[in-house]
Amino acid sequence: MLFRSLELLGDKTAARSLANKAKVPIIPGTKDAIDDIRKVKDAAASIGYPLILKAAFGGGGRGMRVVDSPDQLEARYGEASREAAAAFGNGAVFIERFIRRPRHIEVQILGDRHGNVVHLYERDCSVQRRHQKAVEVAPAVSLDPHVRNEICDAAVRIARTAGYYNAGTVEFLLDTDTNDWYFIEVNPRIQVEHTVTEMVTGVDLVRSQILVAQGHQLHGAEIGMP
Repeated sequence: MLFRSLELLGDKTAARSLANKAKVPIIPGTKDAIDDIRKVKDAAASIGYPLILKAAFGGGGRGMRVVDSPDQLEARYGEASREAAAAFGNGAVFIERFIRRPRHIEVQILGDRHGNVVHLYERDCSVQRRHQKAVEVAPAVSLDPHVRNEICDAAVRIARTAGYYNAGTVEFLLDTDTNDWYFIEVNPRIQVEHTVTEMVTGVDLVRSQILVAQGHQLHGAEIGMP
């Protein structure tokens, strides 16, 4: 089951389909990975500009290019595809509508092998350089409580739909112009930023991962989640 959920969440387009199944909003974009410029042009015409090209089989800011107009598309696609192929061994991309003024919110989740999943609230990682997070803040400052609840609930729903257990992070973009929010991706692993959540919640995530792997329940005496 774990390997199956890793396949679902490690593939960005599969993760978008999973979010759709879990009734979590996603940014308008392509359903499948694309590795042909003709298909890229057709998809871009349908989605509209500005848009962003993203590596379908990797992350960390690699293989990402913003495209503001049709005349930039072919060159930017070539750059993104080559970078993705060099970094991840696959040059396929997917396309999303580009949000100009987003907040990047990620939710820490923890699941066990008995179907229990909890969230440990959110981190705001909007301060970035070259698509790399530079500052993490928890809890997110001035985040609408209703939006916070919706995003955290959505993160848990996605993890349950995938049958995921262990620590993980579900990432979202919040459009500051409309207050609409959208699923981006899941990192099915513990991130370096996990210590920010540990400081805020007092939960030792690495210890919890080990106990989950041993078969303990989140709400049992060993882990002791509320």
